[in-house]
Amino acid sequence: MPLSRRTLIAASLAALPALAPEARAQADGQWRAITGDNGQPLPNTRLPGELVSEIGRLRGVTWIGPREASVTLFEFFDYNCPWCRAAARDLDDLVRANPDLRIGLINNPILSVQSAQAAKVALAVQRAGGSAATAGLYAALLGPGTAGRIDGTRALEAAARLGHDRAAIEQAADSDEVREALKSQMRLAANLGLHATPSYVVGTAALLGYPGPKSLARMLAAVAECDEIACGS
Repeated sequence: MPLSRRTLIAASLAALPALAPEARAQADGQWRAITGDNGQPLPNTRLPGELVSEIGRLRGVTWIGPREASVTLFEFFDYNCPWCRAAARDLDDLVRANPDLRIGLINNPILSVQSAQAAKVALAVQRAGGSAATAGLYAALLGPGTAGRIDGTRALEAAARLGHDRAAIEQAADSDEVREALKSQMRLAANLGLHATPSYVVGTAALLGYPGPKSLARMLAAVAECDEIACGS
């Protein structure tokens, strides 16, 4: 019987379970065969080391955790991404459970103009008060008990409630320095192939999407043990 294209596709799909784990992972768009808390394969890729090294040199990274931590996790996020909000609500537990972890929060406002406005306000707050100030704004906008669309006005209101001079923050948010910092963050995210929010970089691995707190903790433990997001794979 001649093999049609449909027959060939069906035969290929039927053969997938018999493939080695590495081959199945590649079929799912994965560098390593890992799953999220929902049990679904989590897309992940291997990144060039030279690009990864640029992340920590970006202007405007919000740092949480010790400078000399054994593991560094970068999160690229959008203020209007629902999964970024879920990740933000789990952040305190992640930090408490991993005292030797350093987190770098990086703006990647790819969902809307409003997200970019909020990111510019956050960068202005960091310019005025450093990472601690920006982490406070991040929690005020995305932490437990928060909801709704976030734009520049809402970010300015939150900054004012945290004690920042609203007029000064608004002026700084419109500065060339802030615009260039945001462009640099978004350009590097695009070069890294981080087309989903949130996305994470740990070591030379990129995770596309939020894996959930349990899976993320498991990957961080693996990185600390063997320098890979999954040991033995």
